Amino acid sequence: MKRTLKVVGLVLGVLIVAVIAIVAVTFLGRQSITDGFETSGIRIIKDGIVSVGMVAVGPGQVALVDAGTDATGKAILAELSRRQLGPDAVVAIMITHGHQDHTAGIKVFPKARVMALEREVGLIEGREGPHGPVTQLMPVRPTGVTVTWPVRDGESVMVGDTPVRVFAVPGHTQGSAAYLINGALFLGDAADTNDEGEISGSPWIFSDSQAEDKASLVRLTRTLQEQRADVKALVFAHSGVRTGGLAPLVAFAQNNP
Repeated sequence: MKRTLKVVGLVLGVLIVAVIAIVAVTFLGRQSITDGFETSGIRIIKDGIVSVGMVAVGPGQVALVDAGTDATGKAILAELSRRQLGPDAVVAIMITHGHQDHTAGIKVFPKARVMALEREVGLIEGREGPHGPVTQLMPVRPTGVTVTWPVRDGESVMVGDTPVRVFAVPGHTQGSAAYLINGALFLGDAADTNDEGEISGSPWIFSDSQAEDKASLVRLTRTLQEQRADVKALVFAHSGVRTGGLAPLVAFAQNNP
């Protein structure tokens, strides 16, 4: 019996070490998030391992891109306080995808409309689960969040006085979205950037389909090129901001035909 327990313990230990190593390699080399970075009138808030975008959308009103990994919303509230605003100033939260590290702070802002692609509503509300190698192991249960503003691929909406374009980028999750706001393209976890400025797709360990994600990024790049969209910066949820316009994403698309 003791021998069996030792073997089981050893196997579990090896598995834990392997998972830690895979996660470390996944995040290694990413450009770090710069708290307080500003681009196109949008401020980046670092919340642990993720970033949240905050944009003014009217007098005394702001919108968020994602809601961070902290259920208390401490970092977001601190930025609101810096602007002499409170939680009710957040009128909309645009969710890139339904993983917990992007949705944890939603309930801190009860006056905000919660926006997401229709395909992602079930994941955000906890009625269905993700399908990545690791994420599929997470329990499926109601989150208490309600998506009040479902949107579709290609849709243009007004958030306060600010136009927002919505794009579907399935792969990391089936309903992953990208948002183009004031020239800043928010890509969520659909892509990352390293210190050399190179773009990579979503990490396979947390993604439903890495192949689909890459195809989505290539399709998005072509759409933006065809429409001559004014993209000034690329914003990634787990890494820094690239201000070289669409060029880094074009290079990625060319390398992944």
